[in-house]
Amino acid sequence: MEMNALKLALGPVLYYWSRETLLQFYDEIARTPVDIVYLGETVCSRRHTLRTDDWFELAERLAQAGKEVVLSTQALLESESDLKILRKLAANGRFLVEANDMGAVRLLASTPFALGPHINLYNPGTLNYLAMLGARRWVAPLEMSRLALQTMQRQRPQRMETEVFAYGRMPLAFSARCFTARHHNLPKDDCQFRCLDYPDGLTLRTREGRPFLTLNGIQTQSAGVYNLICELAGMRVLGVNVVRISPQAHHTEKIIRLFRDCLEGELAPQTAADQMTRLMPGHACDGFWHGRPGLEQVGQGRP
Repeated sequence: MEMNALKLALGPVLYYWSRETLLQFYDEIARTPVDIVYLGETVCSRRHTLRTDDWFELAERLAQAGKEVVLSTQALLESESDLKILRKLAANGRFLVEANDMGAVRLLASTPFALGPHINLYNPGTLNYLAMLGARRWVAPLEMSRLALQTMQRQRPQRMETEVFAYGRMPLAFSARCFTARHHNLPKDDCQFRCLDYPDGLTLRTREGRPFLTLNGIQTQSAGVYNLICELAGMRVLGVNVVRISPQAHHTEKIIRLFRDCLEGELAPQTAADQMTRLMPGHACDGFWHGRPGLEQVGQGRP
């Protein structure tokens, strides 16, 4: 496989932040050395500090700052209003759209689109079929190992870019039930927007007090922070095109800079991993990449 330059992407914000926080965050992101920015609400339709038109406006501003902008769709749709937003995104005619469920794929078919991490792609046949529908980029499933990705890459369709989730708490599952509301003994339809109190999610611990999972409304995430900064050289060898950083409440711009410095050879990956230790909202993990349980830390970057 030919080695290629890796592009740096910032995934959509997975948490519920205030309007002011989101706008200030993306003002800062516009000045960072990130190549691609994914925008939109992918978790819960009750999170609407920014409306669809606000996302469009923000997309234009980031595009003017030189970023490639991709609009991300919601992963679990539950109402007609959710479908209306999906249709509006699919028909925007300006920006690439990242499909996070097969309904979005259906609406986007015959036009170029991206496949998000919630489209379960584990074999080359499915990837080739979706490429025929118009898919031009796919995000490997979070639990896909390096060896499994190597197999996918050998039979990857032409003109298909591969993206790897390389940093952040891993979005593992969705439910129709809101776990954050349940934690506060509130019904989902009257959640009082308690997710606003947890800008990096609500950590769930075992009886022994160890971090186990993170509750983020209807989404369940890992407690640990997936960090593959020490695997960038191997990704180049595999022919990966894009590495994704998932936003966090603090220090996202510093994380981006550390990744950029590693990609440009200005900083050793292990040095960057050491510096990240104090910037992460949880412990580092990389087990899935190595074919191990995801919460394990197997490769370099171990504290």
